[in-house]
Parts: sequence; structure tokens; C-alpha cells
Amino acid sequence: MDDALVLNEVTKRFGTFTAVDRLSVRMPRGEIIGFLGPNGAGKTTTIRMLMSITYPDEGSMEVLGRPRAIDVKDRIGYLPEERGLYRKMTVDHTLRYFGQLKGMPAAALKSRIGELLESVGLSNWRRHTTESLSKGMQQKIQFIATILHDPELVVLDEPFSGLDPLNRDLLETLLRDLKRRGKTVLFSTHQLEQAERLCDRILLIHRGRKLVDGTIEDVRSRFAARKLVLSGEGDFEQLRRSPGVVDEHVTVGGAWLELDATADPQAVLRRAMEIAKLTQFEIARPTLQEIFVRLVGQDEAAAVLPPTEATR
Repeated sequence: MDDALVLNEVTKRFGTFTAVDRLSVRMPRGEIIGFLGPNGAGKTTTIRMLMSITYPDEGSMEVLGRPRAIDVKDRIGYLPEERGLYRKMTVDHTLRYFGQLKGMPAAALKSRIGELLESVGLSNWRRHTTESLSKGMQQKIQFIATILHDPELVVLDEPFSGLDPLNRDLLETLLRDLKRRGKTVLFSTHQLEQAERLCDRILLIHRGRKLVDGTIEDVRSRFAARKLVLSGEGDFEQLRRSPGVVDEHVTVGGAWLELDATADPQAVLRRAMEIAKLTQFEIARPTLQEIFVRLVGQDEAAAVLPPTEATR
């Protein structure tokens, strides 16, 4: 498989603290890849090494087939976590500046800026200074500057941070369009649900170490436990003691059951039909958030994930 990014036993230390610990992964071209983990997991440090901002203490990496991103910098679009704009420059001047840094010819740059501003609904703001824009508008301009030169690889560090729901949806649409055109997108986030919705492949790390990587379906299929979700009328309490149930949550109107690899979901379902009048049932694989909790433990997950995820 042709890989956009390869990391082999990459380690980065700051004094006695190990930020990234023997991280190995291959990321193929043409996919949207989610780089996941809580704040402080080592995502930004890894991205900075990939972008040749800093270098590993041990291990090796490849970016678009070369050992350093700086060797292929004009084929990469990079949006760092800490970003900003020249406040007194107009939107047009700002984007022309970034385009010229990437060696874009003037004629192509003019039409490209117009096309991208229209795609994010900012065509009428071309002559305004960036300081006159809202925070969401500024983030759109920063994203445009990242993809202005039509890079093969787009690397985004927490690109959805601070965006409202409408702008998050718009950015997701733009990322899917990049994939449709054969680009590779790597973005970091601590929002597991968003990655599950958007990504072809994920890399999940915690405390600098890889927990799991692969396609969404591959990752979910590695965990044998399954969920059986039931709704209806009846005494669902009896299902707590069903063979193979390793976790459960029972209410008046239904039950959520987690089954281990030995359990037969059909047997549990038949038992449920004997004791209740079912209106809905579903056999579902675990979510990424549930996988993360299983890997690091409930207490630690609650400490590192956003409250809406850790307590769900």
C-alpha cells in the first residue's frame, strides 16, 4: 500500500518526560485519518515531528516518501494548533501572501482565492481586514490558506476547536471533498464521536503510546464484546443474569447489555422476547469512546475525556 506517512518506533522526550513513546504506524494515501487522544496525549508533539518543526530522539519517519517534511513542504498543507493572522492585512492580501510563499503564479492564485472564498461563504469579505472578521470567519481563512496550493497531504491540528455546529459541518464537508479529490487528510482531535463519523482510519494514543490504529470497522471488530439494545414493555431486570452479559443498564422501558465473545445474542434476544413485548432491538459494535474506556479504564477515561464523552 502506498503510504502518505510512516512512523517507526518514534520517541520524543523533553528532559525526563517522554511525550511520544515508540510510536509506529502507517497511514495510507487518499484517506481521512483521525489522530485521536485526550489533551496531553502527544498528538501535537507527533505532528510537529512530522512537519519537521522538531525531530525525534529515536526512530524514523517518512512523509510522502521522504525522511523529512521539509523536503516536500510545498506538497503539504499544515494548520497548527496555535495559529493566527496578520490583523491589519485584508483577506485577499493575506491569502495572496500565503499563496506566493508556496510559489503559486498570480493568475492561478487570483481564481483559486475566489473559488475557495465562495466555498466557505466569504466572497464578500475579500477586501476586509482579518481583524474585522469573527473568530469563525478567521478560522475559515486559516483553513483556506492551508489548502490554497492544492496540497497532496493536509495536516490539521485540532481544526474544529472553537467552531460552532454550522461551521463544523462545513469543515467536515470540505474535508470529505479533499478526500474525494484524492488528497490525504490527517487531523487531530479529542472528539471521538466526530472522528467516528468522519474518518476512514484512526490512530488512538494515550500518554504518548499507541492504543490502537486501523480503519474504523477494523478497530471496532477487534473488540469482541457487543451491545444488545432493547426497548419495550416488561421485566427487563431478569436479563441482568443472562449468560455472557458483562455489563448492563436496565430501565423500566428497556435494557442495554454488553456481551462477551462467548455470548449468543440470539439466545439473549429470545429470552427477552419471553419476558417482554419488544418494540425495538439492535445488536451494535462498541463505539470508539467505549473502546477507549475499555483500554484505559473507566476512572482514567473520566479524568481525560471531555465530560460529554467520559460520562456518557
